Formats: sequence, structure tokens, C-alpha cells
Amino acid sequence: MTGNEAVHKIIDEVKKVIVGKDDVIVDVITAFIADGHVLIDDIPGVGKTSLALALSKAMSLKYNRMQFTPDVLPSDVTGFTMYNKKTSDFEFKEGAIMCNLFLADEINRTSSKTQSALLEAMEEKTVTVDSQTHKLPNPFNVIATQNPVGSVGTHMLPESQLDRFMFCVSMGYPTVEDEAKMLKFKFENNSLDDVKPIIDGKGMAIIKAETRKVFVHDDVYMYISKIAGISRKMNEIELGISPRGSIAIMRAAQARAYIEGRNYVIPEDVNNIIIPCVRHRIVLSAASKAANETIENVVSKILKEAAR
Repeated sequence: MTGNEAVHKIIDEVKKVIVGKDDVIVDVITAFIADGHVLIDDIPGVGKTSLALALSKAMSLKYNRMQFTPDVLPSDVTGFTMYNKKTSDFEFKEGAIMCNLFLADEINRTSSKTQSALLEAMEEKTVTVDSQTHKLPNPFNVIATQNPVGSVGTHMLPESQLDRFMFCVSMGYPTVEDEAKMLKFKFENNSLDDVKPIIDGKGMAIIKAETRKVFVHDDVYMYISKIAGISRKMNEIELGISPRGSIAIMRAAQARAYIEGRNYVIPEDVNNIIIPCVRHRIVLSAASKAANETIENVVSKILKEAAR
């Protein structure tokens, strides 16, 4: 079984649990094989946790979930050192983040100090506790969920933290037909029990390595650079795409090409992943917000100008 075939089988397994959200499933898988992290910004109860559980089962990954309440400490996430009387030495006790797939549930409900404990792990794939650096398992990905800003007890994530996420997606409510299917599945059985493991952590690591080898032509590099450059100069935008964002677009485009069965990137791959890749990176100006402008409309203008 090729890596591309494995990815499509994983998508099919997750569809057993998440009904009618095929685009979201593909986006999350795209970020995973591009070695990126995902932020799900949505209201409670639409299947964010179920999506993460289904992915962990389909990929046979060690999965940990942490509810980010206001009293969660950074050491709960990263771990801590404890003195052992028997050995007369300090021992490292692993935190919840020592896994392959870490679900940070309602990340914007906890303190900024605890949120920042994720930054090193997401960027460097390591955690540092008492000046000792510990490597995280390979593969390692984060799915973080947040409630809409304005919900009780929530705090806005700073731009520096948002930029660590490759994708920001929203699941939204299901259609009437899809919700009826979901209710039927839930009545008949637990759909999570039906998810079969397709690959393991080693297999996912191989797929990630293959994704990095997908060819990117100089014209595509220029196309991505033009998109980022235009976003930094538009009057409608207060904060444009960062260089880290440009890298994320390139990696995600490689992953989307891989899913499509190609070993090279085309501009349509960039267009297909651009919205989830920049939704959380672009900050609209006050005038744009007052005019009820949307990120989608602004990005559409950017793509038209970059294609000239």
C-alpha cells in the first residue's frame, strides 16, 4: 500500500465518525502529513474531539487530551522533575504532551503562561524542564480547539501563538440530512469503535518524509511570495502573512499535491489550502471590519492579483 493510498484510507475511516465534513477532514490530514498543527475554532459540540479521536485510532497514534481550564499549570503540559529518595537523583515525570497526538481542548480558556508552554513543543518538537531538554515522540502533532472569542472565560490567543498553527479550520453545524445520519449512527453503534487502524506512527513518519520531497517549481515559490507580499501592503489588512506563514503555505501545498497523487505542486494546490492556512494569520483593518469584509473575500482579491 502506497502512502497516498494509506492517506485516503485514513480519510475514509474518519468519515465513519465525522459525517458531512469531508473538506475539514482533508484539511486536517493535509496539515498532519505536512507536519503542521491544527487549530479548530468553533462552538462546543460539533465533533472537534471526535475528529481527533478518530484520527488517533486510524493512525495508531498515542493520544492524550487535556482540558485547558484556568487552573492548568505549564508543568501539567510539559512535565516536571521530582526528587527520588531511593536513587538520590531528580527524575523527569512526563507531562500530557509526551504523545503523538495532543488535543489541547479549549486552549483559550487557560492562562497565557500555560498557553506558552506549547510554543517550544510545537516549533522545536522538544520541551525544556529545569534546563533539561526532552525530545517529543515522532510523529508529534497538536490539535487545539478554542471557543469563539466572547464566550465566558476565554482569552484571545496572541498572534505569535496563532502563527504556530499551520491550519485554522471551523467545522460548523451539520446539514439536516447529515445530522440525521449522525443520529442514526449514534443510535445503532459507537462509530469510533468502527474505526480501523490503517498505519502506525512509523508509517506516518514515512509519509511526512515523502511529502517533503514533492517538487516545487520556482514559479510556485514566486506565486507564494507574491501572495505574502500583497497581503502586507493591502489597505484592507492590518497584519499580513508572515514568513512562517509562507513556509506553511508551501508545506501544505506539497501535502495537498501528495494527497492528489502528484509528486509536484501546482498553483491550484496553493489556492486549495490558502484559506485554512491564512485565516488565523491575516488581521483585517478596522475599516474592513466596519465594512463587514471577510477574510475569504480579501484572500480572493490577493489570489487574483498574484495570478497576474
